[in-house]
Amino acid sequence: MRDGDAPPPGCVTRPVWRVEGGRATEDLDRLAEEVPVAMHVDGASFAVMMASPLDIEDFARGFALTEGLVPSVREIAAIEVHEMLEGVRVDVRRTGPGAGDAPPADRLLPGRSGCGICGSRELEDVIRHPAPVAAGPVVSHAAIERALRDLRERQPINAFTGSVHAAAWATAEGAIVRVREDVGRHNALDKLIGAMASEGLTTRDGFAVITSRASYEMVTKAAAAGMPLLVAISAPTALAVHLAESCGLTLVGFARPGRFNIYSHPERLADAATG
Repeated sequence: MRDGDAPPPGCVTRPVWRVEGGRATEDLDRLAEEVPVAMHVDGASFAVMMASPLDIEDFARGFALTEGLVPSVREIAAIEVHEMLEGVRVDVRRTGPGAGDAPPADRLLPGRSGCGICGSRELEDVIRHPAPVAAGPVVSHAAIERALRDLRERQPINAFTGSVHAAAWATAEGAIVRVREDVGRHNALDKLIGAMASEGLTTRDGFAVITSRASYEMVTKAAAAGMPLLVAISAPTALAVHLAESCGLTLVGFARPGRFNIYSHPERLADAATG
């Protein structure tokens, strides 16, 4: 990097010794920040995740929605973010039935990270079957290509460090509307969902694009938010395909210029003839 270049938010520079041909040269490297984020719900500790220290309120909203802590953002009374020496503490206060009550003990996830199941105590805590998603739009191959192309230009942290994931929302025509980045793929999607919910943007008339594999958690979170179509640049897992098929979500993987794989509900892809 050039002297005087300021890292974008969520990034830092650190000394590095680059070794090539047996010779070490001192330089500065570009790194993404990663901090523990402790979620507290109505005063009780619920989960701790490693995340990028950006868009934390969006993260809290999306996490509360996709984890089923609230049915809508209207039942979030307040979100307080406290930067601490050890990381970030987030206090989510709910309204409606159960407001002020601590989450049930069997839902608490101590030490949870971005893996999606760390801290889950029982098998039934791991697999959550999402409700059916709405029909949603029919999307063209060209729209997916447009979204993939435009997303590459909308990732400042990844452009600086090359080490974070992104989740984006695109219109049915492929125009990118919102993007969120994070060191964790689940966190990036939660941040996107939280941002859209806070702005009142519908999740029924477009599609999501993620720069990661489509694990079962990504399908579960997308479906919980009402997203009808999820496009991943990498592979899905077998469980992700099963859940997508059962809840009516169209799952696309290995999305690249000129090609992609459809794993469930191809009827939402306009020019993807199946025989």
